[in-house]
Amino acid sequence: MLTRVVVAPSGFKESLSAQAAADAIAAGVRRVLPDAEIDRIPLVDGGEGTASALAAATGGRLVELAATGPVGEPVGTHFALLGSRDTAVVEMAAVAGLSLVPRTRRDPGATTTYGVGELIRAALDQGVRRVLVGCGDSGTSDGGAGALQALGARLLDADGFELPLGGGELTRLARIDPTGVDPRLADVELLVACNPFNVLCGERGVARVFGPQKGATPEQVEELSSGLENWARVLTRDLAVTGIDLRHGRGTGASGGLGAGLAALGASLLPRFPVLLDHLDLDARLARADLVVTAEGALDLQTPRGKVPAEVARRAKLSGRPVLALAGTLGEGAHEVPGVDACHGILPAPMALAEALVRGAELLTDATERALRMIVLGTRLPAPAGVPDPGLRPGFRSSDAEGAGFKPSGV
Repeated sequence: MLTRVVVAPSGFKESLSAQAAADAIAAGVRRVLPDAEIDRIPLVDGGEGTASALAAATGGRLVELAATGPVGEPVGTHFALLGSRDTAVVEMAAVAGLSLVPRTRRDPGATTTYGVGELIRAALDQGVRRVLVGCGDSGTSDGGAGALQALGARLLDADGFELPLGGGELTRLARIDPTGVDPRLADVELLVACNPFNVLCGERGVARVFGPQKGATPEQVEELSSGLENWARVLTRDLAVTGIDLRHGRGTGASGGLGAGLAALGASLLPRFPVLLDHLDLDARLARADLVVTAEGALDLQTPRGKVPAEVARRAKLSGRPVLALAGTLGEGAHEVPGVDACHGILPAPMALAEALVRGAELLTDATERALRMIVLGTRLPAPAGVPDPGLRPGFRSSDAEGAGFKPSGV
């Protein structure tokens, strides 16, 4: 039996989609294990690629259209109709993601989720009974205010004038008029697949944790934080929100606070991995692996807080599978991610971020090859006295390699 390698990466933000990352890793595996069986499972976390991945996994299709992008200009975008035809998947990154915000216009006080609301309305036009909103890779910090405006809510200042788009305006919010909200929302199940560790307000609030990544200055971080505090207060009061603390509830900070805005409309905020990954039969496929390779742009202290490599490692360990994690950067805590047996950075030498983003596929393939050659070398080393032989899985001894069809192309 050939060695079986499961390749289950996330995307590398602004560089590689999850599919492109899986292809790059598979190419590296092939250089070392040309006869291996490779199962590619590009993983989505609600961010870029979610709609297309779930459409493909369920025999559904993408619906393409134009909507308002994060900087207020029209963009080509899409949502998915799953194979059942009763569920639509709205990927917020496809219309309000960071990759759609030019670097010269990265101002999270001005960017908007208005297009997300437009996609939800377009999904309702299809007559679906359920709308699943995937959160991740956002370029916004407006608490979902734009989405609510697109769905018919009026956000008013103290003088009764409607607020312009953008999270920077939320400090001026005095009242929300919900009378124009699309009535069809009452007849559909609105689900939000999100990272439950992200909360709207406080010291771990979304503006403070993610605002700088989206271009916010220290002054803007405080302004956005104040605006989101006000947003949570007015939402709770004017939309009569009960059953969830919009300030600190799990998932309320997802995608710049989109989770809170949609929760105020009655959406259920759900941990993203059970909702998204179970469409891919992930656990069964991991259980059949001899080696699991996962990857993401960064491996650090944030990884166990709802990131793909940590979820893959957790699930792989349920079947006792060994896990290798590759990352663009290895930060503090990279070697302590539960379930990850080894990690490897993909950069062979220091280089500018712009160059690394462009060369992402090449770097990831080369890094996979380097890591796999070290693993192959480990299977050939004699074990110290009293220590079991190393191997690609528990019980896989170096003497078993050739008989199992394990044919490395040289070390």
